Amino acid sequence: MANYINRKEYIDKLLSYKDKGLIKVVSGLRRSGKSTLLQIFRDYLLNQSVAERQIQFYNFELPENYLNKSWSDIYFEIKKKMQTTKTNYVFLDEVQNIPLFEKLVDGLFATENTDIYITGSNAFLLSSELATLLSGRYIEISILPFSFREYLSARKIDTRNKYLNFETLFFDYVNETSLPKGVELRESGFDKIYEYLEAIYTTIIEKDITQRHQINDKRAFANIVKFMASNIGNALSPGNISKTLRQDGQNIHHSTVEKYLDYLVTSFVFYKVNRFDLKGKKQLATQEKYYLVDAGLLNVLAGKERIADRGHILENIVYLELMRRGNKVWTGTSRNTEIDFVCKSPAGEIEYYQVAWQIESENTLQREYRALEKINDNYPKYLLTTDSFTQNRDGIRHLNVFNWLLMVSE
Repeated sequence: MANYINRKEYIDKLLSYKDKGLIKVVSGLRRSGKSTLLQIFRDYLLNQSVAERQIQFYNFELPENYLNKSWSDIYFEIKKKMQTTKTNYVFLDEVQNIPLFEKLVDGLFATENTDIYITGSNAFLLSSELATLLSGRYIEISILPFSFREYLSARKIDTRNKYLNFETLFFDYVNETSLPKGVELRESGFDKIYEYLEAIYTTIIEKDITQRHQINDKRAFANIVKFMASNIGNALSPGNISKTLRQDGQNIHHSTVEKYLDYLVTSFVFYKVNRFDLKGKKQLATQEKYYLVDAGLLNVLAGKERIADRGHILENIVYLELMRRGNKVWTGTSRNTEIDFVCKSPAGEIEYYQVAWQIESENTLQREYRALEKINDNYPKYLLTTDSFTQNRDGIRHLNVFNWLLMVSE
């Protein structure tokens, strides 16, 4: 089944923190594969001779698991089933549905021989009160939908076949969806994928955003989402979004825009990327860029006006892949240079990336290389494009982006 693709990077991360006295918090967009990840991990434990009675798995999306129960009812229910002499593995899926869930998590954490794994679809799971309560006692593992490699694996495509048309497969990937269940639906036709994406998005908007934050002006909110979806990879600020919408006859104050952007980021619909000053080597506080968690959502968010700029969509996919590989990511800027991405790898190494769809002319070639050449340090610099023939120059590595996406990260 497609949604049981073994998501090795995430499983390895969970394994590295197993029995380490830390709460494992798996966060990410609804339906990005968090529950499945915990199920794969539970199966792994069973295969490693952990007895079934040492494992408790609660899915709090099912009302029967939490309706008419307080956090303490659930706490004592879990405690009653625990094995006193062995490690107990407790999985709490979508734990934010329980009022005062942080007390439940804290109580279990204080219990001896307990290893806790929790998931949540909204960053408020780690909002101030829980983060303060669990300070220094949790590790967050942020999950994204399928990478290009996982997507091809879910479609049972052998990437070693040198005659594959990666460009066509890439267009499938960005035009349909990278969400695990959505990939399963592809045999039923695009309409089914579209309905599925629409349902997820509606749930996120209704449950995680408009109800939680009591947004009354849903039209203004929808317009902001549409504007952002049409401006992926462009530098934005609440002020200029507000100004653009005002020219369109919609009066939305920039502080409201700012709040709405924040809600979309905490629900993992968009990711905000700060600018980094290449000269002063510091993060800047304005003109951030936003990237979408799944390019397929553009069909729902921007509809028929879905942006045709494949360069920005490719940039979006590269950004998500850099995140998957554990990098901290910024966009780079100095007085007259823009670099798509400045990364700090998990090992603390700096890398620079420029992304372009294709080197169509000598002008494009000069422009893309020039931006990287202006950075005078010795950190690795990469140009990623869809070209089959690549040409390194002045220490800048030009790579085919499909090959790069399929590389297994270390």
